[in-house]
Amino acid sequence: MVDIQEDELRREAIRRVRAKQGFRQHLLIYLLVNAGLLVLNLVGSPKYMWSGWPAFGWGIGLLAHGISVYGRDPANQQRLVNEELERLRASHQAGNPPV
Repeated sequence: MVDIQEDELRREAIRRVRAKQGFRQHLLIYLLVNAGLLVLNLVGSPKYMWSGWPAFGWGIGLLAHGISVYGRDPANQQRLVNEELERLRASHQAGNPPV
């Protein structure tokens, strides 16, 4: 039974690591593409700074991605997860189904 719980925890840890890697990749692509757009903007039409618009729009999506991965307060979220894990472990050891 312990092996099943450890397997589930391992799968969750892998999922979280992949989510964090995905966000970092998203951030890197955002920075590279928007740097390129800024260079194009400065070379092609420096009088009007249009490159801020795609950076702003994409930045909103990037922010949402970051919040979904890291949450608003990761320490609080981790505390809540730990509390829930303790409840589930206690329930499981007592032979009660999780509620």
